[in-house]
Amino acid sequence: MSINTALQPHLLLPLLAVTALMAAPVGAHADDTPEETWGVHGQATYIWQKKPSFDAAYSGTNSLGTVAEKGYSFSGTLFFGLRPWTGGELYFDPEVVQAVPMSGLTGLGGMMDSEQQKGSSPNPVFYRARLFLRQTWGFGGDKQAMEPAPNQLAGMVDRRRLVLTLGNLSIIDIFDSNAYAHDGRTQFLNWALSTYGAYDYSGDTRGYTWGGAAEYYYDDWVVRAGRFMVPLESNGQRLDTSIMKYHSDQIELEHDHVIGDLPGKVRVLAFRNKEIMGSFSDALAYTALNGSTPDVAQVRKGRIKYGYGINIEQSLSSDIGIFARASRNDGKTETYSFSEIERSVSAGISVKGGSWHRDNDTVGFALIQNGLSKAHQEYLAAGGLGVFIGDGQLNYRPERILEAYYSFSLSKAVSVTADLQRFYNPAYNADRGPVTVGSLRLHAEF
Repeated sequence: MSINTALQPHLLLPLLAVTALMAAPVGAHADDTPEETWGVHGQATYIWQKKPSFDAAYSGTNSLGTVAEKGYSFSGTLFFGLRPWTGGELYFDPEVVQAVPMSGLTGLGGMMDSEQQKGSSPNPVFYRARLFLRQTWGFGGDKQAMEPAPNQLAGMVDRRRLVLTLGNLSIIDIFDSNAYAHDGRTQFLNWALSTYGAYDYSGDTRGYTWGGAAEYYYDDWVVRAGRFMVPLESNGQRLDTSIMKYHSDQIELEHDHVIGDLPGKVRVLAFRNKEIMGSFSDALAYTALNGSTPDVAQVRKGRIKYGYGINIEQSLSSDIGIFARASRNDGKTETYSFSEIERSVSAGISVKGGSWHRDNDTVGFALIQNGLSKAHQEYLAAGGLGVFIGDGQLNYRPERILEAYYSFSLSKAVSVTADLQRFYNPAYNADRGPVTVGSLRLHAEF
């Protein structure tokens, strides 16, 4: 049997789902053994999507296709953790991904499936997703319990501590977490709900990079800072190892609070990337002199991109939580690693099913508005293309997205989710759409 047949998602996922139903966490600890020395977790997620045909006055190279389409993504991950010494944790995550995106993953600012990668392939691709070391030094204060989870060994830690992480991982493993909108495998699907829409966080085509971050916890406060490698070229797979010359820096301040006995968090983040990027205004100036279609690839050089965002989450009851994010980047240069969004606001609500006796079910609803800088608008209106968008011309309007989902728990380890996304002004173009995308997601974990 060929590898393609052996690893088709419709064959793999039921097997992993059964495994999840039967397996208990390896290395789980009893009440009198609070610290795990090792652990293994796993996940498998299959997402099927479909959209109908929709109206558009015109289409370009990077437009969302107007015909009816189907797409899917599949990912399977193992999470291995080991505690080699006191305070030390070593993690290794092998992963397999297989996907066919709609319209070649083009035509939207807020992409419809956060599991889709820029290097998507209809054949299974195996790779190392993460390999990193985490070291924690305790400085006292109250104790905090860390529950067993992927890339987290169970144990007790000081609420005042320093944590250093070094290695191969995703930047949003550490920065911009959110209890209600961060994980496309169990929560909202849209890219602009997994993190800040305007956060051009560094990563290869799969979203991973190499670098390090330090986190200092002091009771209700956390400050994080990190530097990571950037791709050698815009949206490329290979990373630039000259991290002192080209790099991505971020800093985040987080505060935990309680309002009426209900917990919440506020995070503020700023990032600064130094990369070999093309400027929209330079591309337009080059076109004016040479009479060509604007292309940022013709004017690339070492440049700085910076941005910032605020992230709020608040529990309203034991079953209801709300969240909001707002982000912005300078909008002068091409998208280098993430989505083609330069201003973004999102908000939503997540409701657990306790009130209808479905404790492990979740309903979510969110609104997103994405926007572009004036320079980027002019570039697209003149016929320029980005990585994901470019209709040949542009009647600019902010891109607006509504997303709603219901996650139905088949067991504690397996869930099936129905998701609906409605896109207005896809790729910021009022001459196209709206369009609705329906999704079904099957997720298993152990």
